Amino acid sequence: MPKYIIEREILGIGSMPPAELQDGAQKSNEALHALGPKIQWVESYVTSDGTYCVYIAPNEEMIREHAKLSGFPANKIVEVKARIDPTTAEG
Repeated sequence: MPKYIIEREILGIGSMPPAELQDGAQKSNEALHALGPKIQWVESYVTSDGTYCVYIAPNEEMIREHAKLSGFPANKIVEVKARIDPTTAEG
């Protein structure tokens, strides 16, 4: 199943208290539950004014539906084509 990176522009998210981040995660989980088992939230990286989220889903449209249901923007969605790390250099 395809993996996606979603860029979400959310001003000030990096300064939000943990309780607000927890509330956001709960909203995301509720949307995931409503969409069923074909979409999975892997993890997210929080920056000063946004998040970069990793999702597994059958298509980009399901990612957009999750954004709509959760109330979070999906400013940019890109499909991951490959994964590399330092060990990739070892051949």
